Amino acid sequence: MILIFEKNVIQKNLKDINLRIGLCYPNIYRTAMSSLGYEILYNMINDRKDSYCERIIYPNTRSIETNSPLKDFDIISFTMQYEEDYFNIVKMLHDSEIPLRSKDRGDNDPLIIAGGPCATANPMPMADFIDLFVIGEGEKVIDPILDTYLQNPSKELTKYSDIQGVYIPKLNNSAKIAIVEDMNEAYHVTYPLISETNEEKFELAFKDSIMLNVSRGCTRGCRFCMSSYLYRPMRETGLKKLIEIAEISREKTGLNKIVLIGAAVSDYSHITELIEELKKRDFQIATPSLRIESIDETHLRMLKESGLKTLTIAPESISKLRSKINKNIPDEKIFEVVKTAFELNFNIKLYFLIGLPTETLDDIKELSEFMKKIAKYNINNNTVKFSVNPVIPKPHTPLQWEQYNLKDIKKKMRLLKKEMKGYNIKFESPKKGMIQYILSCGNRTVSNIIEKSLTKNITIKEWKEYLPNYNILKPLPWENIDIGIKKKFLVNEYKRIESGKETPWCEKGVCYNCGACND
Repeated sequence: MILIFEKNVIQKNLKDINLRIGLCYPNIYRTAMSSLGYEILYNMINDRKDSYCERIIYPNTRSIETNSPLKDFDIISFTMQYEEDYFNIVKMLHDSEIPLRSKDRGDNDPLIIAGGPCATANPMPMADFIDLFVIGEGEKVIDPILDTYLQNPSKELTKYSDIQGVYIPKLNNSAKIAIVEDMNEAYHVTYPLISETNEEKFELAFKDSIMLNVSRGCTRGCRFCMSSYLYRPMRETGLKKLIEIAEISREKTGLNKIVLIGAAVSDYSHITELIEELKKRDFQIATPSLRIESIDETHLRMLKESGLKTLTIAPESISKLRSKINKNIPDEKIFEVVKTAFELNFNIKLYFLIGLPTETLDDIKELSEFMKKIAKYNINNNTVKFSVNPVIPKPHTPLQWEQYNLKDIKKKMRLLKKEMKGYNIKFESPKKGMIQYILSCGNRTVSNIIEKSLTKNITIKEWKEYLPNYNILKPLPWENIDIGIKKKFLVNEYKRIESGKETPWCEKGVCYNCGACND
């Protein structure tokens, strides 16, 4: 029998509240409960005396807290963290006997909202299923939405249109991103949910850990990466505030392990002092991944001493192609980090991409030699794992005008598999990559094939009919979503891919007037 035991679950008397919110995560328990954003919303909404937020996690359609069915809630909120979860969203609605499409729902049905990075980047593929989308960071928008609902619970959506960070598909309004400007004023969880289980597949990625929100946003400008553009500018939590949160969280929970969370943790301006201060207070420290260019031997030694066992880094490709995606890290720096990490007895996981612009088969052969050279530094017989993924063009990045060439990516993956035979290497499916691209960059017609997937297996031929083909001169489906980045800036970055011209990091150089820091 599978047992899951949770501590710090919030319980309320339903007679004492005016509004019930079902916080849905359309992925498995382990993934949901490893999401800091999900936990922030759970705690923040439950801080309100007039509302009760309960968790519903796929494949279940009843809440963890009271076992209530999905359709009993006033508002249902879905997290759109991964494009592949779109299928689970419609399945959860379908299995709960809630009409899938917004136009078919009435006053007795819940208000369906959705947020998260995929909702912010391009809500269009899911626009026919969702009543309103949160564009930006949920904690900035959720209270105005709940207050508006309480003032007028009718399903008239126009009343939400004045809230910054709300996109309403029915109105197709222009929506400007809403983000927390001062991270010291952001919502920091100090009473996290703790989960224990006898089943390994339900164990959290950050088991028995305090998730410390070091920063949000990244301005490195890697041209393929949505995180480099979506939540600009980079905003940091103060060092004193982070130590305070860590101490309070430990006092409330007894947990002693800290996981540093942020789009670019190692870019945090006080990273050395933060690790030192946490170590001084006997915290163990972990982080999901680190930027290679920000790591030095001191950081690695400190992380090793604090208990980190596996170093996760992303070289992405060979030097020539890294320059084209604005990730100008010299090979020597990568080898230096890898060599030091192995000497310190770290296991290492490395991420690579296939399908970058201008990439050739000769580049793939060079990539295999580069990966083999990395493996040779493994003098202590530690674990070294390679993960290879197809490049997925994303909205609001310079690659949004690129296409996904399934045939080309399959050919390159076959070659790399042959060259890397015998190594610990995992390849993501090129077909799955194509579907993710369609879900990421598609328009509203994609909702048809998402709905069809509920009852039928969709062939690759059918999926190909929805492949986008965008022109740099024409409007994009997500044109009404303003994330604060100027289109002119993205166009210039797109043109720089061909030349490989670098756009240096603005945090330590000049401002490129991308729009994120300007009104």
